[in-house]
Amino acid sequence: MTKNFASAADLDEKQVSFEKLGEGLYAYTAEGDPNTGVIIGDDGVMVIDTQATPTMAQDVIRRIREVTDLPIKYVLMSHYHAVRVMGASAYNAEQIIASKPTYDLIVERGEHDFKSEVGRFPRLFDDVESVPGLTWPTMVFENKMTIFMGKRRVEIIHAGRGHTAGDTIAWLPDDGVLFAGDLVEFGATPYTGDAHLGDWPQTLDVLRGLKPEKLVPGRGAALMTPELCEQAISETQDFLESLYGSVKKGREEGKELGEIYKDTYEALSPKFGEWVIFDHCLPFDVTRAYDEAGGLDHPRIWTDERDVAMWKALEEVE
Repeated sequence: MTKNFASAADLDEKQVSFEKLGEGLYAYTAEGDPNTGVIIGDDGVMVIDTQATPTMAQDVIRRIREVTDLPIKYVLMSHYHAVRVMGASAYNAEQIIASKPTYDLIVERGEHDFKSEVGRFPRLFDDVESVPGLTWPTMVFENKMTIFMGKRRVEIIHAGRGHTAGDTIAWLPDDGVLFAGDLVEFGATPYTGDAHLGDWPQTLDVLRGLKPEKLVPGRGAALMTPELCEQAISETQDFLESLYGSVKKGREEGKELGEIYKDTYEALSPKFGEWVIFDHCLPFDVTRAYDEAGGLDHPRIWTDERDVAMWKALEEVE
């Protein structure tokens, strides 16, 4: 089994959509590339996840300016991953918001993550030289906070551990719209390299309990009905439980990581193999699941060197 490293060979540009979810609510999506959410209040704009570089963020800003000239007041980080937050400087926001666990993860591993992600998926870091440095929050919250953008109420919630320890959602209860970040994917493979797989399904139950009518996942199309929202949550849970169940079974049987990876790939590919970035994610996913199943609660830090070493070991690349 020989494959190109991660998504280094994925060079095809995606078709961008800027879809209206409701009055002043938009989803910037691109055929499985990372999504951005936009909330327009009475006195300003909130951007949820910024794209990976300031240059790439300019396309988001251009589309915002087609629908409002209000200032961009807030950037919300759904989590710390570089592909989500390194474009933040382009928005000149008054506040950059993150959960306390997200802040702690930036301190611990932000620089390593940036270098790692650029190597994994260079297309998503167009003009990486435009990134001025790590994105640091100016406002850090515990558990939950509410921002009133004029009459518009935005609940910002650390719903629990999942994709990372700090995953943050934006919930608009008056509109029934949920911006879920990478806690939920649709037609795209969940990346679990920094995840808490034992907790993630329960965190998704918290999102389900909100009863969203529309939902913007981390990757994939915006979901415009309650039925599609439930489908995305359920499919994400199914993938996570299938992945972790396969890896735990392998560990219980005393198998080594490489054999568990091959078994898990064979088990999951018939059902999930057509999802975006399946081949990219699965080596990282299985490696983290193997660690967690062995009792390692706090995910190990990925570096560009560790990325390549893991990939060569599992994919048998010369």
